Amino acid sequence: MYNRRLQMIDVLSGKRVILGVCGSIAAYKVAELARNLTLAGALVDVILTEAAERFVGTATFQAVTGRPVLTDMWSLPEDGVVGHVSLGVDADIVVIAPATANTIARLAAGISDDLLTTTVLVTQAPILCAPAMNPNMYEAAVTQENIATLQRRGFTILEPDVGRMAEPMVGKGRLPEVATIEGELRALLGQHNGPLRGRKLVVTAGGTHEPIDPVRFVGNRSSGLMGYALAATARDLGATVTLITGPTALTPPSAVALVRVETALEMRDAVHAACQDADILVMNAAVADYRPADVVEQKMKKSDAGLLLQLVPNPDILGELAQRRDLFKVGFAAETQDLVENATAKLTRKGLTMIVANDATTSIGQAEIQVTLLDADGTGTPLSRQPKQQAAAAIIAAIVERYLAFNQDR
Repeated sequence: MYNRRLQMIDVLSGKRVILGVCGSIAAYKVAELARNLTLAGALVDVILTEAAERFVGTATFQAVTGRPVLTDMWSLPEDGVVGHVSLGVDADIVVIAPATANTIARLAAGISDDLLTTTVLVTQAPILCAPAMNPNMYEAAVTQENIATLQRRGFTILEPDVGRMAEPMVGKGRLPEVATIEGELRALLGQHNGPLRGRKLVVTAGGTHEPIDPVRFVGNRSSGLMGYALAATARDLGATVTLITGPTALTPPSAVALVRVETALEMRDAVHAACQDADILVMNAAVADYRPADVVEQKMKKSDAGLLLQLVPNPDILGELAQRRDLFKVGFAAETQDLVENATAKLTRKGLTMIVANDATTSIGQAEIQVTLLDADGTGTPLSRQPKQQAAAAIIAAIVERYLAFNQDR
């Protein structure tokens, strides 16, 4: 029997995060990252380098983390343990943002002459660096060699963004967005000890647009919000995630492989390709059941005679994968009547391990959702109406639980 108490605790809860802030004008942006991690339940120890203190004050980071900000390794409370060593030893992850050319060079050389470099040298935790500097400094051969050295040693390096710098120039050197850094941080933690580490998971999201002519299409109201939340949650638990998405207005989660499609036929090809070596498929996309038989090459003019479209069926993507017994398959059923009966029939017909049933009239395009999880053995688990991000966490928790049993039975 499955444990019906689906765990929805944020993966950052209780994690010890060392956030090293170096001397760059971008340092002020990192206060938002510290706040986000703290709100997620992490214990965030901020280390400011001497140069960083010229750009940001300790009071800002202390206010958003609720913890003392560390600047000097000679003034740490040691309690019988060397403080600057225990920080690195106890860390679950070390993040350096912004990472300046100077700090990157010192780390590559193995220098440990301040609290940040000493902590990095002693830690066994994963290390994430987000460089930010003048574009010429970033592109300099010595900086690139130093970055390559850190990568060979297991550091994860985020490439800077391209854009306008503090000085009057445009180039590659901007600190990546806070959401990108947080996503990469979550992915690293998951890959280190998450329950889905080493597993490849494919998620589909959004609706499909079936073209009538160059400007019109047949589609639905799917926002893609649930699929994007499922992908981010699976990433946090260590999975290597491929997100296959129809057109949406959403910003994709970072640290996932993104495949954009428009039509059902394109989604079919993308799903089959991604599932060749996948362990889990979560088919959340609202794929159009039909498409126009013929697509007009030029925009059709409005006519008082009306418009008659001939529609033909789209392929059943999940149905085509019914014989893949090695693939753990999860479907979604958006129904407007006989919810459980129709969803159960779909689960059986398509050879699924689990299906997520929801009332289409109160969920599609909405921020909240109420679902029932149905298993192949006929067991149902209703979840209360809640934001889709929270529902996604509960659904992925259920998938983890069932996937472990699925593997044992094989």
